[in-house]
Amino acid sequence: MTLMAETVTEAAPGFYLMAKDRGFAVRISASADHLQLVRELAGKALAEAGISTDTVENVQLVASELVGNAVRAYGDLVPLIVEVETDDAEGGVWVKVHDPDPVRRPRRSGVAMDDAEAVCGRGLSLIDFLAPGWDVSVTPIGKQVRACLPYTASG
Repeated sequence: MTLMAETVTEAAPGFYLMAKDRGFAVRISASADHLQLVRELAGKALAEAGISTDTVENVQLVASELVGNAVRAYGDLVPLIVEVETDDAEGGVWVKVHDPDPVRRPRRSGVAMDDAEAVCGRGLSLIDFLAPGWDVSVTPIGKQVRACLPYTASG
């Protein structure tokens, strides 16, 4: 992932990037700036892997929703691990977000996707649509929310 090295060349407070063969993992303290870097890294890594622009945008959206859910649940600067990687066997792109709480689970708000007056509360419904079958599992560091988005190659 040569483009990632151009984006972030060294660890910074609250941000540590680890390149993987098919994507990346990054340890962050949740913030708007760090989320923007995660979105940029996902865009560059997936474009480099030949993933379509539509899929890249969907991955960025799912990553934003999952990180945003963690921030709403635990507050700014919550320590997270965000992973994005392609999986040819699954035919998809995995987005995984680890947070430190093994107990609390994401919950749907009950807001309808077509509610024109709603300003929030549709994130998990959106993830249901983009990555059906997303799940949550307990990990040694808390829990991981993971979603696999089907992808198409750019072309």
